[in-house]
Amino acid sequence: MQFEQVATLVSPEKLPYQSGVERLADGILHVAVLTRMPDVSPNMIKWWFGEYMETTEHYKRWHPRDHLWMSWEDKRSGTHIGAKHLVHEYIGGQLNKLRIAFVAPEEYFLDSLQQVPGAVAICARVGLLERPIDIGRMTHLALVQPWGCELHSRFWLGYVSSRSGSRLIDTVGNLAWTRRSQARIAVGRALMVHCHEEMTTLAGFLPGLYASESRAV
Repeated sequence: MQFEQVATLVSPEKLPYQSGVERLADGILHVAVLTRMPDVSPNMIKWWFGEYMETTEHYKRWHPRDHLWMSWEDKRSGTHIGAKHLVHEYIGGQLNKLRIAFVAPEEYFLDSLQQVPGAVAICARVGLLERPIDIGRMTHLALVQPWGCELHSRFWLGYVSSRSGSRLIDTVGNLAWTRRSQARIAVGRALMVHCHEEMTTLAGFLPGLYASESRAV
């Protein structure tokens, strides 16, 4: 799936597959992950990102083995949109230091989410923390089911953009050869496993956490 087709995720039954790794013709590495989350509502996921997750302790609970540290930049109370999530995490045994810049879902999905009652999309640009370079795009789309929700996570690795305005990085980084060499299939497979593990873990404790925090308010 090309990034430009992201809005079709609102009708996942029409897609050829729900989980897997795909090399696109332009070199982009597309990673798809489906996680079923019993007793979880899409709004709980929005609450986790926008209101609850504040500390490294919270972040580690999400994936106790792979998550090491987190902080926020430009975080406003009650929302993740516009904030930068700074993280250290292992993916496939490799330490990654990332800057995840959350954007409004309309930037990716336009008005397609309005067609799906209760749907929530968490959208972001994925970048390096220690260098001013963005390297990909991602979304977690939560769709209501009678038993909870389905979370459709998608990553497109290889969309390179210099946050310092370097035209050289923007040009060379987006060559198909560069994309293939920097975002290898093995990286995509490791990301697929990591994402499914963390979202399965989240599904295990989020309903109880949300209920207890709601009672405390």
